[in-house]
Amino acid sequence: MKGTVLYDVRRKLAGLYEKTDGVAVLTVDNPPVNPLSDGVRTGLYDALVKAEEDPTVIGVVLTGNGRAFIAGADISEFGGNVEGISLNEVFHKLENCSKPVVAALNGIALGGGLETALCCNYRLADKNAFVGLPEVNLGLLPGGGGTQRLPRLTGASEALKMMLSGSHVPAKKALDIGIIDKIVENVVEDSIDFIIHLVDLCERMGMKFSEMDHPKVRDKNEKMLEARGDDKVLLEAQAMAAKGRKGQFAPGQIIKCVESAINLDDFDEGLKKEGEYFLECLLHPQREAMIHIFFGERAASKISDVPKETKTKDIKKAGIIGSGTMGGGIAMCFANAGIPVHIIDQDQDNLTKGISVIEKNYEFMVGRGKLTPEQKDAVFGLVTSSLDYKDVSDCDIVIEAVYENLELKHEIFKSLDEHVKEDAILASNTSGLDIDSIASVTNRPEMVVGTHFFSPANIMRLLEVVRGEKTSDETLATIMAIGKKLKKAAVVSLNAPGFIGNRMLFGYTAQANMLLLEGALPHQIDQALESFGLNMGPFRMMDLVGLDLGWRARKLSGKESPLHAKIGDELCEQNRFGQKSSAGYYNYSEGSRAPNPAPENEATYEKISSENGFVRRDISDEEIVDRCILALINEGADILSEGVAQRAADIDVVYINGYGFPIWRGGPMHHANAMGLDVVIEKLEKYREITGNDVYKPSEMLIKLAKNGEKLGEAPQKEDRKSKLGFEMSSVANNF
Repeated sequence: MKGTVLYDVRRKLAGLYEKTDGVAVLTVDNPPVNPLSDGVRTGLYDALVKAEEDPTVIGVVLTGNGRAFIAGADISEFGGNVEGISLNEVFHKLENCSKPVVAALNGIALGGGLETALCCNYRLADKNAFVGLPEVNLGLLPGGGGTQRLPRLTGASEALKMMLSGSHVPAKKALDIGIIDKIVENVVEDSIDFIIHLVDLCERMGMKFSEMDHPKVRDKNEKMLEARGDDKVLLEAQAMAAKGRKGQFAPGQIIKCVESAINLDDFDEGLKKEGEYFLECLLHPQREAMIHIFFGERAASKISDVPKETKTKDIKKAGIIGSGTMGGGIAMCFANAGIPVHIIDQDQDNLTKGISVIEKNYEFMVGRGKLTPEQKDAVFGLVTSSLDYKDVSDCDIVIEAVYENLELKHEIFKSLDEHVKEDAILASNTSGLDIDSIASVTNRPEMVVGTHFFSPANIMRLLEVVRGEKTSDETLATIMAIGKKLKKAAVVSLNAPGFIGNRMLFGYTAQANMLLLEGALPHQIDQALESFGLNMGPFRMMDLVGLDLGWRARKLSGKESPLHAKIGDELCEQNRFGQKSSAGYYNYSEGSRAPNPAPENEATYEKISSENGFVRRDISDEEIVDRCILALINEGADILSEGVAQRAADIDVVYINGYGFPIWRGGPMHHANAMGLDVVIEKLEKYREITGNDVYKPSEMLIKLAKNGEKLGEAPQKEDRKSKLGFEMSSVANNF
């Protein structure tokens, strides 16, 4: 039977109402992922009314068009006025429909999508479907009854794991833990047959189908009663949230909701509690910050002056130069995405070791249950290696991943230009070297680009894409597309000293070192910034990276240590290089990365401070956080004004995904907006007066925006992406 469009012409949305063998089939059609926007809600409500009023309809099947059942609520409506039929009205109509409703999960069912399915009487799923309640990633909790219904199917422990992690659960596991009733081959047809089978069953039993009771999730109280009086599940959830969601507000509210589900006899009272806790999340500043990043990551993939229709190269095979930590991690990224990758190294021992590390990483994943042995063999089988450049001649992209030495990279790119096919992209995994200089030694500068992966590359999400002066639109578009395929948060930077992330990091670590000179101690500085929300304080980070990198470069060049590096360089003179030598700003036990106090360093701190004219003083945690974070904000504003970054949110995406800035603060630029730019400027001028340091001279962009009552991200920045910014990388390297 031909479908009837379910939506009013004033609405953009969609669905189809079809009737097959007495079953009404409702198809949500709101591309690309069928969110529950105004038209979907209204169309679904109207269709349910129509099905109930039709005496020839025996049941309802609800499904989605395309790859999604329903991928969640319409995020653009969060915090605003919701028009039309509310989600709660739709869910009430679904749950109390006089005819049985089967959710036919044809694909992804996330957030409000899974909550929709939980309001149905039955849930059948395609084998490739997956479900989840990822609202915690947006600073929210499932507000459509998910915190009350899901525990009734899975038990409180499994439900809390799903909601606190925000993870996606494949159909097989969803079946095992009770979310779905059956995995089927043809989800819509089999759902129709399922309803017809129920009718036949009733007839054989001498019952009227219209009088048959169909299960409602809200009535399943057995697992809630089992959990009542046992605090273990809630305590485990609190520990999970403290470890994996440090500083976040929503996880605690989710736990409170499930506690209500366990302890309240009245389901509707639990729903009421969920609504109250949801509203608290909705009004909390963390929600705005986390949704800012959600949209920021999607915006970052769009390059303002590269046409949307720009063609991209088909990357069928990748090459990697270098088999060390970075090279091996990048190779895993491609293999994990199903792309064959060939690794080249100049030394067989290094190559053997590098391939062995990759294999051990995959074996570890098998041990953790993330891969089956068969999957491990398949993905590891995509990685090949050799010592000959000719073996990457057929690659569509080759990424150089050796240590930071410009002369060495010049040699490599000359060889790649000679051996790799003419239309292949050549990329450098540099963290700060001049991409234009690297491109200049090739005959294809338009196909040279920077791809700054973050270590470990197979885990860290950030990919800084560095745009050279001659990098073509096609090359950029291809790299952004491949970044998406590799599941990276890719952000474009102009070719400028330090790019986005490391340029900002320099000012941040410099101020941490100045605070050390002035009287604070490493553990105090680290604890203050970790309490602010950073994953790792600056001195723990410097110990992890190695204090000797900048020190060795300065010694080789014969340059004096800059003021902020004097203490670190003195520690290197004492063979305290960080974790690699088991001693740096902290001491480390053998085989452990846990930092232990190093009181023996305090004499060094006092000596260097005195020699450089500092009288050490007590420094508050507030000053520590202000000075380090303000250094990030001020430099970020300059980066934005110069056009090195396209937009303020790009900087936030970089800092959250690459440098451990707390997502619930939305990144340094969003944090500045939340503080108020007038407050930012006031604090900058205060610390400029206290320290005499021009790093706190307010950015002209900040001053202008504050004067106009605007925020970072609201004003246009420099448009000329190809302007010469100067590239004095020797000075950048020597300052770290």
